[in-house]
Amino acid sequence: MRAVIQRVTSATVTVENRRVGAIELGLLVYVGITHADGAVETAYMANKIVGLRVFADADGRFSRSVRDVGGAVLLVSQFTLYGDCRRGRRPSFDKAATPDAARAVYEGLADAVRERGVPVRLGEFQAHMTVASINDGPVTLLLDSGRDF
Repeated sequence: MRAVIQRVTSATVTVENRRVGAIELGLLVYVGITHADGAVETAYMANKIVGLRVFADADGRFSRSVRDVGGAVLLVSQFTLYGDCRRGRRPSFDKAATPDAARAVYEGLADAVRERGVPVRLGEFQAHMTVASINDGPVTLLLDSGRDF
């Protein structure tokens, strides 16, 4: 499982001119799911998302998590995080999970984050989405459950 995590002051997801998910202060998380992802990867990623200390304390140091600041997570499925661009000009998505498998893991990740005490809003799985956000900092981090980076 891979994630691009952005600290935001607000973020919204729109599908066909209707807002499907929105948060104020929190984390916008784009998540890509591969064939081998399951409960272990889901727990790892949920713990990381909830526990990352990327919000400033009174001294301006990154010492507070999304849970500490009362923030929320906007979780957006993005299979393109498993796009392989090393050959040719068209990305290969062979490492991305099938839609049915990915949906189950995506929904499991949302549940796991909620179970850890953080509100979650979702994009619309398998839809063409428009995502708007105000990246605070900017702070953008990459996570990989296989610890590839």
